[in-house]
Amino acid sequence: MEVIEQFFSGAPVWANAIFFIIGLVLIIKGGDWFVDSASWIAEVLGVPKFVIGATIVSIATTLPEMIVSIAATLRGNVDMAAGNAIGSVTANTAMIMAVFLIFMPFTVKRKEFAPKGILMFLASLGLVLGCIFTPKNTMTFAGETNTYYSLSIYGTIFLAIVFIVFFIENFISMKNSSVQIEPSPTNIGLQEEDDIVPTRDSVTSSDWVKNIAMFIIGAAGTVIGAELLVNAGTSLAEEIHVPQRIISVFAVAIGTSLPELVTTITALRKKEGALSAGNILGANIIDLTLILPICSFISMGKGAGTLAVSVSSVTIDMVVCLAAIVIAVFPTIITKKLQRWQGILMLLGYLGYIGVTVVAK
Repeated sequence: MEVIEQFFSGAPVWANAIFFIIGLVLIIKGGDWFVDSASWIAEVLGVPKFVIGATIVSIATTLPEMIVSIAATLRGNVDMAAGNAIGSVTANTAMIMAVFLIFMPFTVKRKEFAPKGILMFLASLGLVLGCIFTPKNTMTFAGETNTYYSLSIYGTIFLAIVFIVFFIENFISMKNSSVQIEPSPTNIGLQEEDDIVPTRDSVTSSDWVKNIAMFIIGAAGTVIGAELLVNAGTSLAEEIHVPQRIISVFAVAIGTSLPELVTTITALRKKEGALSAGNILGANIIDLTLILPICSFISMGKGAGTLAVSVSSVTIDMVVCLAAIVIAVFPTIITKKLQRWQGILMLLGYLGYIGVTVVAK
C-alpha cells in the first residue's frame, strides 16, 4: 500500500491526471459489466424479476460512488469518502435532473414520487443533523490540516434505517406493480416489453462463459479503478494545491454520476421522465443511506471512530444538497409536477455553488 502511495506521489501531474481518467473509465465500465452480468445470471437462475429490480438495478448506478467512497475510507481519505457521496447527490439533483426538467418538465404520480422524495429529504436532513451536533476535532491528511465533524453513531443508524425503509417500499411497489419493467443489460430500467429474457433452456455454455468473465472482469475493474481514482485524485490535489474536498465533490462526484447522466439522456430521448426521476431519487437515497453508513462502520472498524466529515462539507456541501432536494421534492408533491422553473433554479444554484467554492478554495 505504501509503495502504491509513493508511486502516485512521485508521478508528475500529467501522469496522475491520466491515471485519474483511467480509474474513472474502469469504474464506470467495470460497474456496467458487473451489473449486466449479475442481472443476466440472476434471470437465468430464475430469481424473481422484482427482486432483481429492487436489488441489483437499484444499486447499479450507484456502484461507482460506492466503490470510490469505500476505497477512500479504507485508505483514510475522509474528504473523498464523504465528499464523493454528497457531491454525487447534489450533481444528480441540481445538475442532471435540472437539465432534464429544463428540456422536458412532466407530471408525476404523487403516490409513487412522494415516498421516495420524502425519504431522500429525511436522509439528507438526518445526515446534516447527524454531523452538526458532534464535537469538532482537527485532523491532518495529505498535508492539509482541517477541522472535522463526524457522522454520529445515531446518524449512521438513522441513515441505515432509512435505507431499509426505502428497500422495503421499493420491493413492495415493484411486486404490486401491474407492469413489471425488466432490467436491461444495456440500458437499465428502459428495456422494451418485447426484449428477450434469458432462461436456463435458451442460454448456451458460451453465454455462461461470457457473463461469468464479464462478472469477474467488471468486479476487478471497479476495484482497480477505485484505487487509481483515489490515489491519483489525492496526488493531484496535493500537487496542484486544490483541496481534497473540491476534487471529491466536483471531479470525482460528477464522474461517478455518469451512469445516472447516461440513463437520463436516454430517458430524455425516449420521453420517459418518470424513469429518469425514479432512477435519480433511488440513486440519491442509496448514496446517502447505504454508502455513508457503510463507510462510517468501516471507519469504526478501523478504530478511527465514525466517518469524519469536514466542516466545509457539512456547512456548505450538505446545505446545498439539502436545498436542491427541497426544491425538487416539495413543490412536486404539492403540484404533482416537476416543472421547468425547478430545473432552472437548481441549475443556477449549482453553477453558483461551483463558482463560490472554486473562488473561495
